[in-house]
Amino acid sequence: MLQGLRRGLDFLYLASGVAAALCLIAILALIVIQMLARWTGEVFPGAPDYAGYAMAAASFLAFANALNRGAHIRVSLLLNSVGEGVRRWLEIWCFGIGTLTMWYFVFYAQKFVFWSWKFNDISQGQDRTPLWIPQSLMLIGAVIFAIALTDHLLNLIFKGHHRIVRDESHAE
Repeated sequence: MLQGLRRGLDFLYLASGVAAALCLIAILALIVIQMLARWTGEVFPGAPDYAGYAMAAASFLAFANALNRGAHIRVSLLLNSVGEGVRRWLEIWCFGIGTLTMWYFVFYAQKFVFWSWKFNDISQGQDRTPLWIPQSLMLIGAVIFAIALTDHLLNLIFKGHHRIVRDESHAE
């Protein structure tokens, strides 16, 4: 059962990273379409707004996958200079603070999305998009990141190590 949960979580983190990459491709497409529209004398209203929504979604959706691949900035100078026991407690403290902070963010972000939906809040730009739609993508990414931080914290507490695997391109 735990192996199934592990595979599910790893798939969730990877799928979130793929969704972030698709958002980046959407930004590229929006920029190209807007350029083509300008060259032909047409107008693509709301393109900058949609690109901004895609950038916010890409950022939040990429957090968990980037964490698992060791792409987040970690200051390990102090961690590398202390003993293994102290290092473990410092990492538990850091992951604990990060996890609590992210769940705190998720708690208020879901309220933010709910009230945007409840009051039918729309963007100020030409696109007039209901704001709860792009905010929901941010919230989904934040929830996945909070789950990933919790996952690493629990692994650190119960197994003695986190699950961050550094890519060779990010080696120290």
